[in-house]
Amino acid sequence: MSAFHTEGTMCLATGSAAYIPSDRRKPHDPGAPGSSDLAASSLHSRYRSVRSMTRRLAATLSAEDQMVQSCTDASPVKWHQAHTTWFFETFVLRPYLLGYKPFREDFHHLFNSYYLSLGDEIPEKKLRSSFSRPSLEEVVAFRAHVDREMERLFKQPINEEVTRRVILGLSHEQQHQELALTDIKHAFFSNPLRPAYQANTLAKERADQVPALQWLSYSGGLREIGHSPDRDNPLDFCFDNEAPRHWVYLQPFRIASRKVTCREYLDFMSDEGYNRPDLWLSDGWETVKQSKWHAPLYWERDPSDSTGWRIFTLRGWYGLSDQFDTAVCHVSFFEADAFAKWSSCRLPTEIEWEALASQELVRGNFLESGRLHPSVLNGAEGVEQLFGDCWEWTASAYTGYPGYKPLRGTLGEYNAKFMSAQMILRGGSCVTPADHMRATYRNFFSPATRWQFSGIRLAN
Repeated sequence: MSAFHTEGTMCLATGSAAYIPSDRRKPHDPGAPGSSDLAASSLHSRYRSVRSMTRRLAATLSAEDQMVQSCTDASPVKWHQAHTTWFFETFVLRPYLLGYKPFREDFHHLFNSYYLSLGDEIPEKKLRSSFSRPSLEEVVAFRAHVDREMERLFKQPINEEVTRRVILGLSHEQQHQELALTDIKHAFFSNPLRPAYQANTLAKERADQVPALQWLSYSGGLREIGHSPDRDNPLDFCFDNEAPRHWVYLQPFRIASRKVTCREYLDFMSDEGYNRPDLWLSDGWETVKQSKWHAPLYWERDPSDSTGWRIFTLRGWYGLSDQFDTAVCHVSFFEADAFAKWSSCRLPTEIEWEALASQELVRGNFLESGRLHPSVLNGAEGVEQLFGDCWEWTASAYTGYPGYKPLRGTLGEYNAKFMSAQMILRGGSCVTPADHMRATYRNFFSPATRWQFSGIRLAN
């Protein structure tokens, strides 16, 4: 994901090359070759499901809640709802539905993010909370208008290009579902009242026996990484930064069987981890001093807890003692790297991570669990927690794979221009939709980023 809301560029993996959208758009031709009825039905059902999830995530938030933007990395929930709808209007309905009439013409400019080829940038785009108008009611009406028009589109034969763009828009909206929860957590933490997003019902998370960290050895050699198109699935999808699939050579490596826990991270803090410049990259040490970091984001001192700390979650405050054995999260790459050095270890590369994860099922604590916070691992064996709970920082900088070419046209602005000063994360989090995740998925943030659900796995 990008420096400003981490939306990696999107492509569909087809039977051959990665999908490259054309700017030479023309109205949808009902007589054009279409995908199968089953694929069209599945696409329609998936559209309804994804859009419904966004509504559910926003349902408990007031209009005032949805106006808040607590940092420049974040956006108001109202804007998330509008921007994801703008995407379908801009890239699907306007070019491909005959007779489509935009809800409001000025929304085309207002809810753009950073597609400069579609119009001049709004100077205040990083202060989206200043947009008191349109009202939340009008944004909800905008969503309803686009949904009705999409229903009209689905009643027609859907050709391959329209299918691609709808799937692309759905993956884009799922990214924003995760971002909306990440942003509202930061907004509520920034509020002096520290309200909870959901009822304070998070179970105490002290495992009877957290499995000891084990080191799993993997042989080196040639491996293929990157998305492999599923020719039998017309709804197969990848972002363009996951392609092309290519060969890499791996040295033998060892990787930790699970993520680093809050208990283990507290040991690092107790050993003056935030006061030892020898553990930190130069930019990281400067960030620690300037930002006065002394713990992960959302940790606060609490003398009433046996650990001396409490953690703010989407369900409110919990003593660290109740979450001691959950995966530590909301740490930056700088903190993850410093912890790895303190442990006489390192962070895995994204190639190592994918070579391992591609052999595992995508399972874990995702958005659908309703927990909205990392969970405890109880007595598991082998490699665990690769997916869900929190994104794992890797030692890999965000660049294109060998043979990568930026997309042509407007959507080319989505990804390639962010391949600078960003680090790769893998695996998804407790607020990532489960069917949005795959072993090849590449998330990316600047190394000082902490507001995302990001954690640590060690390697050596």
